Amino acid sequence: MDLHVRRVDYSNPTDAAALVHLLDLYAQDPMGGATPLSDDTRERLCADLALRPHAASFIAWQGDEPIGLANCFEGYSTFKAQPLLNIHDMAVHPAHRGRGVGQALLAAVQQHALERGCCKLTLEVLTGNAQAQASYARFGFVGYQLVASAGHAVFLQKQI
Repeated sequence: MDLHVRRVDYSNPTDAAALVHLLDLYAQDPMGGATPLSDDTRERLCADLALRPHAASFIAWQGDEPIGLANCFEGYSTFKAQPLLNIHDMAVHPAHRGRGVGQALLAAVQQHALERGCCKLTLEVLTGNAQAQASYARFGFVGYQLVASAGHAVFLQKQI
């Protein structure tokens, strides 16, 4: 497989179209909410990401076909006084799952994080997404906990 991963140039029309296509595919998947991206989101997304200096996206390509996407945002660990990198979106085209695409994307994200001096990678995954959980575990991700007696972290949201 001619697989290569590269960072997205949000101003490049080919990269932008690939990012929107893959993110929309993910959004339509049950693990992404089963709702397509709005026209407004599709139109504004890459220009908005380009304005965020701590955003980084990576696309896995098989030849000229975009087959995987990771959208990341740098945060900060106050306990380590170092940046961290959160993988906000991780998507692999359904026809290419189970072929190492996710692992290649994670490796590119990790390399970027190391270059930025990050102390860790973070992400959230749905409890029903066993395939993604297995992929993340293979890469070395573990559940977040500080001390066993306090339990595991839970990801919450509030729409505003």
